[in-house]
Amino acid sequence: MAGPSFVDRARGAPEDDDFAITDDFRRAGRPAILAQDLAEETPFQQLIRHWMNERHAPDILPGQEMLLGRLLDHIRKQSRDVELLRADPDSSEEEHFRIMLVQTEVERVKFVIRSYVRTRLHKIEKYARYISATPEVHEKLSKAELDHARRYSRMVDYHFNQSVLQSLPEQQRELDEKPAFMPPMTPEPDKFRPVFAHALQDCPPMQLLDGTMSEMQKGQISLVPYQVVEQLLLRGEVELV
Repeated sequence: MAGPSFVDRARGAPEDDDFAITDDFRRAGRPAILAQDLAEETPFQQLIRHWMNERHAPDILPGQEMLLGRLLDHIRKQSRDVELLRADPDSSEEEHFRIMLVQTEVERVKFVIRSYVRTRLHKIEKYARYISATPEVHEKLSKAELDHARRYSRMVDYHFNQSVLQSLPEQQRELDEKPAFMPPMTPEPDKFRPVFAHALQDCPPMQLLDGTMSEMQKGQISLVPYQVVEQLLLRGEVELV
């Protein structure tokens, strides 16, 4: 006599301490999110929003360690449960096909997590000297990210000194020099770079670079310098698209 089906076993499984994979992955194809939908976002949808913001923002944004931890814990639990179900001799061919679909969605989540982490790592290495010398940026990074930025900055400084700077006149060996009409020696995020901002709610007036005031209504998409919407983005009132 065949045992209970995959669906029956899933329904009778202990309550997950995070979120149900069916709810999470059913809504993984993220629609446009407005303010009233933010409270209903699944962790995966939250990750996609932070991922897109990180990819489009010229500056590094506050890390999402707790969200990543929840997702990684859930992925490990789901992978373990799927392996147990795959090894169950009572599972039918249809149930194995459903398990394969779940595994595909798990890989999709893993891809977004890896891309998010790689995006942050690229910024950390690109602006390592700036990050190391700017205390207000430190709180945006995890301890591991900050340690990596400092180590990477020291390695780059050593490489420049050994390969080029030690052969130059003493007055030209500084990496912190900011010559007139020339790019700075230490690269910094370009906060004047234009970005597309999508308002998740009615936003307070913001001052443009020419001094004029502007407002973004809920659902509106505007092309503005990043500096103009930086605080709105950090408060979650807009997202970058």
